[in-house]
Amino acid sequence: MNNLPIEVDKEIEKVSEIAGYLWEREWAERNAGNISINLTRHFKGETLSNPEREIAFDFPKEAAGLVVFVTGTGCHLRHLRNRINEVACIISINEKANAYSIVWGGTKENFRPTSELISHVKIHLFNAENKPTHTTIVHTHPIELIVMSHHALFQDEDKFNHALWKMCPEIRVFVPKGVDCTPYALSGTEALADVTIEGLKNRDVVLWEKHGALATGEDAEIAFDYLDVANKGAKLLLTSWNAGFEPVGLTDAELKELETFI
Repeated sequence: MNNLPIEVDKEIEKVSEIAGYLWEREWAERNAGNISINLTRHFKGETLSNPEREIAFDFPKEAAGLVVFVTGTGCHLRHLRNRINEVACIISINEKANAYSIVWGGTKENFRPTSELISHVKIHLFNAENKPTHTTIVHTHPIELIVMSHHALFQDEDKFNHALWKMCPEIRVFVPKGVDCTPYALSGTEALADVTIEGLKNRDVVLWEKHGALATGEDAEIAFDYLDVANKGAKLLLTSWNAGFEPVGLTDAELKELETFI
């Protein structure tokens, strides 16, 4: 595919911009993190799959016909800034949901989509049913949130979120549903996909224990904002502790008052 729809080009440009932020924040060391977008709506009525170039893959049957932008396995997110067609691709899943074709990008030698592909597809299927405007997934390694996943607070999700929310009004307003404290699961497995989906049912951000965090949104920037604001709460909390004091934080009454902005 030589020419992409204008709307798709714009979505990919946002991914490139956000990838730069992730690298600058030191949230994307080496090949850490991945990003995907459900682009199916932009290709309605088009036949994209190429049986002669199909790569076998066991997708859920509901994934048939999905068109997804996704970063590559082993790719460095920093390379999305200036060679995105090499390290990311658009795939079209066939009607049997047992294979995909790369229809754009992936020009790097031995390229394959992210090892987290099954997680991304299952999350996109969940969002299509439950959060249809959330078409973009961003997974990255926010430093302070990961540190907090090693802390005892991580084992009590309500206390964990209260500790973040009380640090700054914007955290309560812009991450109103909070962070899901997701138990450790092996990368690239359906088990990880399943616990992530459970977390997304009620929370804005999913924090994978001792690994990283994930959020979804209407585009890459909005998904990034959830992660950025949540991580600010963790950073403020850790900074207070490092300075040797327990932060007073917003009172319960002040937090309740902020709900008028949610």
